[in-house]
Amino acid sequence: MLARLKAFMNRLEAGGGPSAAPKDELATTVAVLLARAATLDGSFEAEERAVIADHLCNRFAVPREEIEQTLDEAVTSADEMVDLYGLTRTAKNGLDEEGRIELLEALWEVVYADGVLHDYEAQLMRRLAGLLYVSDRESGEARKRALTKLGLEVG
Repeated sequence: MLARLKAFMNRLEAGGGPSAAPKDELATTVAVLLARAATLDGSFEAEERAVIADHLCNRFAVPREEIEQTLDEAVTSADEMVDLYGLTRTAKNGLDEEGRIELLEALWEVVYADGVLHDYEAQLMRRLAGLLYVSDRESGEARKRALTKLGLEVG
């Protein structure tokens, strides 16, 4: 998966990429988006890593060993990535509406994993919801489900 991640990021930086993402590219895209959300507050906590690993294992059946090997590379790629459009385009084209909402819920789980929503994280979530074509209402519902999963107060 590490080699696929590097090849995928190189294609995105060059402005390329298919309009319909194969499963591996979609998993890579989601990993980088989740990593971006996790590191935006300046730290990458164990809770955030666990949420990302669980989501990738459950959604894409990626073996836990591969996730652990490539998560640090995804974090590095996410930190260096300035343009979210290429990533979100791949996710938008590769996921149906339910999948995009599920991705947003996973993103909410990641940003709330440390129990605090930082301003940069809130801004990122608003941008991602728009780029993924998820309505404000659906994003809010996904947020509430994520808070409930994490055992945090909704409100």
